[in-house]
Amino acid sequence: MRGKPAPKRTLAPDHRYNSTQVTKFINYVMQRGKKRVATRIVYGAFDYAEKKVNQPGYDLWMKAIKNVSPLLEVRARRIGGANYQVPIEVRPERRYNLACRWLIEAAQKRKGKPMAEKLGEEIVAAAENTGDAVKKREDVQRMAESNRAFAHFA
Repeated sequence: MRGKPAPKRTLAPDHRYNSTQVTKFINYVMQRGKKRVATRIVYGAFDYAEKKVNQPGYDLWMKAIKNVSPLLEVRARRIGGANYQVPIEVRPERRYNLACRWLIEAAQKRKGKPMAEKLGEEIVAAAENTGDAVKKREDVQRMAESNRAFAHFA
């Protein structure tokens, strides 16, 4: 490895919920440096989810992140000329990162509505343990479960 690892930067908490996790989520939604647009999308999604279920949007989002976060995933390991899919436990930072990514991707796949509404619908679906993001998590977990025989290679 060349050089030294990049330093961990601390993010400023967002203005509405005073949470660094929401700031990170806004940064994941952001494209081409348009942070104001991303902020409007995320807060709009929280408001949409709040109207739809009559619960605080932030709480719904936290529940959705918890439901989408994977506990296990598979990594390819080459041992003795053969490739094995080895299940490993997911670190908390990566767990949050994957959950956010899957929520955003599932929302982007929905068609015909503004992004704030699509993201809000996906948050509501994930909070109820349904939707594409939860399906993705279940697929990853199922893959790790089926390759449990190779866990000793980890």
